Amino acid sequence: MKKNAKNLIKDLISFLDASPTAFHATTNIIDKLDAFGFERLDETKEWHLENGGKYFVQRNSSAVIAFKMGEKSVAKSGFRIAGAHTDSPLLKIKENSEKKTAGTIRLTTEVYGGPLLYTWLDRDLSIAGRVVLKYKKEIYSKLVDLKKNIAIIPSLAIHLNREANKGFEFNKQNHLQAILTVNETKPEGYLKHIIADEIKKKEEEILSYDLFLYDTQKATISGLNEELFSSGRIDNLSMCHSILESLISAKNSQYTTVGLFFDNEEIGSRTMMGADSDFASQVLQRIVSVTEKHKDSWFQTIANSFLISADGAHTLHPNFVEKHDSNFAPLMNKGPVIKMSSSFRYSTTAESSAFFEELCNKNNVPVQKLINRSDVPSGSTIGPISSAHLGIKSVDVGNAMWAMHSIRETAGVLDHFYMTKVLKSFFSGDEI
Repeated sequence: MKKNAKNLIKDLISFLDASPTAFHATTNIIDKLDAFGFERLDETKEWHLENGGKYFVQRNSSAVIAFKMGEKSVAKSGFRIAGAHTDSPLLKIKENSEKKTAGTIRLTTEVYGGPLLYTWLDRDLSIAGRVVLKYKKEIYSKLVDLKKNIAIIPSLAIHLNREANKGFEFNKQNHLQAILTVNETKPEGYLKHIIADEIKKKEEEILSYDLFLYDTQKATISGLNEELFSSGRIDNLSMCHSILESLISAKNSQYTTVGLFFDNEEIGSRTMMGADSDFASQVLQRIVSVTEKHKDSWFQTIANSFLISADGAHTLHPNFVEKHDSNFAPLMNKGPVIKMSSSFRYSTTAESSAFFEELCNKNNVPVQKLINRSDVPSGSTIGPISSAHLGIKSVDVGNAMWAMHSIRETAGVLDHFYMTKVLKSFFSGDEI
């Protein structure tokens, strides 16, 4: 395995372990941007941008857009953009959710996104997210991550459901509640006490929270030749990491380069911090308005721009080969995957596919293509939404992975290296 690939995957693993929620992922992205000299911009203030300048804007503490100003006019060169999403399927804890039931205190949850529910059973779970507090007249938020094993959702024994291995439909209200303790002396509302103690604040200062359960098992490198890695949230934090590393390490470009890190893709993106919002268009329009003077500069810029939407792709599953179209079944560690759909569940066109394929060829990176079986509908991602909102040419790509939306997914070490190499070339302004 290439040394660069190993070093990159170790950094990704650290990022995955430190990012149990979109709030943590965004904070970690911003910390790295800060370390590499990116300047924070405020949407409520006037912007002053310079050629070669590096900037970022964040919304809701769960989404961020970072960009580097190029040497050329954006109207003449356009933007080079790559986008991903910071959220993953999780179980969200309802507020004031502790209930005493059958000798336990359990937390009621609601499903966020489309997780493989059975994979959440019998796992060591912890709690992380954002807490909103009030001190005197100030309202502010603070991240929390309990880190320790504090909850579990136990399976029902096979003896009590002999048909379990033939399939079981979960009732999301009844069957996905997490056991916090069997100590009945603890009062209802004890979770707020735990959180307050963790963040060193008083319980009465806590106004609200966005808290999620997550698997405490760390990300690992695996496989006979250490060619695989497994973790929660590979979809889509691996692509966030790849875009971030590419953006900060790319050489100075003639192009203005942009990294989009949206929230809420897993629930449809229709939030103020999601791809189905004005976040990207407002930031890009402000860049044009600050740096260009001609009345139609925005339209020229968009016409000259290109977007790479990066999200996970399904690899050929050896135990379920019948689920794939044999002509379009990507393999692990064989390079980035171009995702295509006749119904435009992905934004890829023949033209944008050719652009990305040539970019891979120029960098000696293998490339693959994915089209679902005609009787198996594909998922979707931020590509079609962003492309439609902005009127921009776009391609949807990703790295091959197993068990997408499981509490623990698996992907290829080399693929992460390949994708990052191609994105770095894209951001560096390499011509095709």
